[in-house]
Amino acid sequence: MSNGKIYLVGLGPGDIAEMTGRARAAIAASDVVVGYRTYVRLIADLVKDKQVIAREMAEELDRCGEAVALAQAGQTVALVSSGDVGVFGMAGPLFELLFEQGWTPDTGIEVEVVPGVTAASSCASLVGAPLTHDFCAISLSDMLTPWPVIARRLEAAARADFVTALYNPKSSRRPDQLQEARDLFLRHRDPQTPVAVVRAAYRQRQDVRLTTLAEIAEGEVSMLTNLIIGNASTFVRAGLMVTPRGYGLKYRLADGAAHPGETARVSLSSGLEGWRRALVETALSEGIEAACRVLDANPSQILDALSEAQIAPWRVVAHQAPEVLLDEALGWHNTTLRMQSPGGGVAELSLANARVQADPDSIAIEGSGWRVVLPRAAFAGAYRVGLPSGEGAWFQDARGEMLCRVGSG
Repeated sequence: MSNGKIYLVGLGPGDIAEMTGRARAAIAASDVVVGYRTYVRLIADLVKDKQVIAREMAEELDRCGEAVALAQAGQTVALVSSGDVGVFGMAGPLFELLFEQGWTPDTGIEVEVVPGVTAASSCASLVGAPLTHDFCAISLSDMLTPWPVIARRLEAAARADFVTALYNPKSSRRPDQLQEARDLFLRHRDPQTPVAVVRAAYRQRQDVRLTTLAEIAEGEVSMLTNLIIGNASTFVRAGLMVTPRGYGLKYRLADGAAHPGETARVSLSSGLEGWRRALVETALSEGIEAACRVLDANPSQILDALSEAQIAPWRVVAHQAPEVLLDEALGWHNTTLRMQSPGGGVAELSLANARVQADPDSIAIEGSGWRVVLPRAAFAGAYRVGLPSGEGAWFQDARGEMLCRVGSG
């Protein structure tokens, strides 16, 4: 018997009117529809003449297994998800299962992904235009993702000022995650930051309200709810939540004329090239560490800009081999090794009579009564920095932060 086919179908927010034509066609072409019971109920009018396999929550792998077995038996199967099937949907687990079984697109059953309108988009359409600028989506469900991973992503999104769509914010088994997310965001955002809370978008019990970050955890929130947290520019006016795209930074909105210092159809004066100039100018006038603080940059960004600019009296050269630069630095006059802990503590060690030992896995610096061993994998960048006041060597990790620094005086 020849293999069948699996359509991975995104149903959109719930109302059949919001489904794509391609999704309708995929369901119509299928012999069997497999999905979560609530989602199958939403498309009851489209599956009256189909075999329907409706499962409960947390049975995703069972659904995938049944879809694969049916397709291998020659059936055409629609495996459905709400929203977009590839956004917190069934596409991922199905492909994982298939690859685990040795499937390839050329030799196995045919799989076609049919996208749908994801919850972030459908919820945004009900409150205005909150996603007009950079945004991200984060699920608060820790059923499959460790909470420290979720918290780290929330922290990064909040600090970077992303508009953030929260999926799976709360359930009877997970009552505290939304409160934790709010507290993480409040470290970096104004308490009055606008937030959209949308429950059951485009379904019978739809509820839409606008609130603030400080009050995000108040009111009814469930697994059917999505939240959109605005960024520093997001505003609410006339009952609509809007995140500016940035046109007002460059143009007068009234007549479209460019602001002084800006030019149409080219990057902002504060774009990449302007920022690089600011890195160099601030480092030259105030020093590298001060430039990091003032411009919220890491040392690698500043050192790369200085290396490209090559403005006297600075001489910045990027090195490939950190142990070579370290060994060279030991010959400088009155050298010290400076290291900073993640907590901000700083240690300075004299490199008088020190030596460097390197092997494939680590680089060790050994001095009088002390020894520092650093994994070779920790070194992502090495820079020699020359100034009239003395030589220096900066060593960076993969994030561009300072791993250690050698200075002479």
